[in-house]
Amino acid sequence: MAFELKAGPFEPEYIGKLNFYLEALDRDVRKPHENPSIGVLLCASSDQAVVEYALSRMLSPTLVADYTRQLPAKHLLEAKLAEFYQFNQSST
Repeated sequence: MAFELKAGPFEPEYIGKLNFYLEALDRDVRKPHENPSIGVLLCASSDQAVVEYALSRMLSPTLVADYTRQLPAKHLLEAKLAEFYQFNQSST
């Protein structure tokens, strides 16, 4: 999977760049038994009609979604960071 995060609104040219990344993943990283790579593009906002036009000829599975710029509560971030740290310590 390729994830790309854009701080501004969706622009059609982002799809071309993401498609480039997907092609590189499929040629150089993907193993023969794996399915084609999937692209996820997260933008601060998007116009649905523009997204539909931009994706209309895409062959690779691609998702464009909006995101919010609000962080979770500090205690939740601290808990998730501690959980992540413990998981990584136990797997090494």
